[in-house]
Amino acid sequence: MKRSLLGAALFSVLGLPALADFARAQSAMPAAPSSGGTQAVKGASSNQKSQPALVPTAAVMPLAPQVKGARPRVNTKVLAPAATSLAPGLENLASPPSLGLPVKPSQVRIQELRPISMRQAENLAEVNNPSLKVVASQVEQAQSNLRAQIALWYPRLSLGSSALPSYQGGESSTANRNTPLSRTTASIWQMNATLEASWRLIDPSRTPTIAAARDQFEKAKNQYLIALRDLRLQVAQTYLDLQQADDGVRIGQESVRASLVSLRDAKARFQAGVATKLEVLQAETQLARDQQVLTGFLSSQSISRRVLASQLDLPQTITPTASDPSLVLGVWRPSLQESIVAAYAFREELNQALLDISIANSDANSQLAQSQPFLSIVNSLTAGRFNGYQGQALGQDLSGRYGWNTDNTIRLDFSWQLFDGGAANARYRQNKQLAQENVFRFADRRDSIRRDVEESFYELEKNNRNITTTAQEVLSARESLRLARLRFQAGVTTQREVVDTQRDLTQAEVRYSSAISDYNKRLVELQRRTGLDQIASCDLPTLPVNKPAGSAAIPVEPSPLIPGCRAGR
Repeated sequence: MKRSLLGAALFSVLGLPALADFARAQSAMPAAPSSGGTQAVKGASSNQKSQPALVPTAAVMPLAPQVKGARPRVNTKVLAPAATSLAPGLENLASPPSLGLPVKPSQVRIQELRPISMRQAENLAEVNNPSLKVVASQVEQAQSNLRAQIALWYPRLSLGSSALPSYQGGESSTANRNTPLSRTTASIWQMNATLEASWRLIDPSRTPTIAAARDQFEKAKNQYLIALRDLRLQVAQTYLDLQQADDGVRIGQESVRASLVSLRDAKARFQAGVATKLEVLQAETQLARDQQVLTGFLSSQSISRRVLASQLDLPQTITPTASDPSLVLGVWRPSLQESIVAAYAFREELNQALLDISIANSDANSQLAQSQPFLSIVNSLTAGRFNGYQGQALGQDLSGRYGWNTDNTIRLDFSWQLFDGGAANARYRQNKQLAQENVFRFADRRDSIRRDVEESFYELEKNNRNITTTAQEVLSARESLRLARLRFQAGVTTQREVVDTQRDLTQAEVRYSSAISDYNKRLVELQRRTGLDQIASCDLPTLPVNKPAGSAAIPVEPSPLIPGCRAGR
């Protein structure tokens, strides 16, 4: 409780009342009861009063099929649906054709830097991202497969023909010593068709097959929700990386400007004869280091922009930039325990494991059904017509002779595989063992979900403290640099102190920017891993109207890119 009250006081001093209220609320919460509980102790046997019984946690926890159902269905209300159209102002950022392939450098040359916000980036990803479209297509495929399996309940009607039409013609002659020569002539055109209707009255494999297809459809819908959550998380993290890279470029530019000021002062003092050549060289060395840092941040910025463009599937000639500043997104309100329970309730991965168990059981029943009897009723209607003659030709006219026939048959088809060497029973046991494997996988996913939530929560607390410490570090480093420059101008210190202090300030600002970015990443991770959206917004800081004076007026000119083979000469 003392640590919570101390944290509340610290947050109040820093001007974050939401954090202070959150810390006070945590300190006022009563202590959680033990896992055994009073009820469990009272239920112990009277013969064991000297040794109180401890009820295991697993004995009081309900089973997942009791909470979610043995075959859980998708609840689309736990997650905001994906956007289906681009927001106003983003119409020209639609994804290029899926089969489009640039063949000219002009088709991939960047022609526009487009500032977008994090919300706009999420909208673009939901509409354009091809990976999400792939998962949506898989949902449609699973639905089509389910419809195909449901058709097993319906009768089958087929139409076929073995003569459509057929012609039989020829002539044969026979003779022997006792009979005269006989000649047989055939010239027949015929046509027939068969219409057959069949319906399986008894099919033990039909129900488990349809049940497995329905569970596969639910799995596909769950997978779409998982992909949507992951896509939103990836876009948010990439956007935060871009914000951090933008901050790095700003910090690098400020460092270069500060190094230019130090170099200018060192040269002026050297020309006045009150400084040595060593101080000028030290200033030039620091300027080169800061230019190298700026180059690294510029590279990270370009890479982050193109990664975001890839996730948003933007046109090939447009690169996105971050329009939102790098600020703390808010405060995570739920406690760790509430976050863990919410993750168990809203994460689709647990539903996937339960559906895998159900699918394995359905497949086991379907395999066992192969050794059970099948019964079908079949009705066949056959009709045919012929035109021609077949017989001995005795000067008769063979044309004009025709006929037709119809035949209708109703039958029951029965099949029962009495012995298959134990193959059906072996496959049944295999699928039952797979169901047991999925039970263990459920436990593994449950543990990993809790581990992920706890990791994000503790990392959030760490980054929260880092924001406080690095902010104080930046303020101290800025004041130290100001005093070092005053001392250098007064001639009571050397350029080395200014260079070292300036490097400390640059590193402190980089750590501060990294702390904010990591804090925001843990926030969006908790949103993804718990399904909750309970982030309290921070109060907007009060900023002065006029921009503070500094070294921003000094331009940072781009340096030419020298080939690597000549850079060191």
